[in-house]
Amino acid sequence: MATYITLANFTDQGIRNIKESPDRVRAFLGLAEDLGLTVKSVHYTVGTCDLVTIIEGSDEAAATALLKLGSLGNVRTQTMRAFTPEEIRTLVNRMP
Repeated sequence: MATYITLANFTDQGIRNIKESPDRVRAFLGLAEDLGLTVKSVHYTVGTCDLVTIIEGSDEAAATALLKLGSLGNVRTQTMRAFTPEEIRTLVNRMP
């Protein structure tokens, strides 16, 4: 199962409707579950990002959920595939 770390920032629309944000997170959790994803954590943050999420699941399910999230216009996301030390060990052991 792949792990993804997503950094999100509110758009103008998202910050104008900040009071609805907890409900939007709940809706995202439902969508993720429907797609077979596991949301490990969601954190509101201060600094360069407004939200950080950690998600586990298939590439296709993660892409679908994040495209849906972006299409709603409340956040812009940047997603990174994360690897455990064991996964990296496997990858580097495959190097010629």
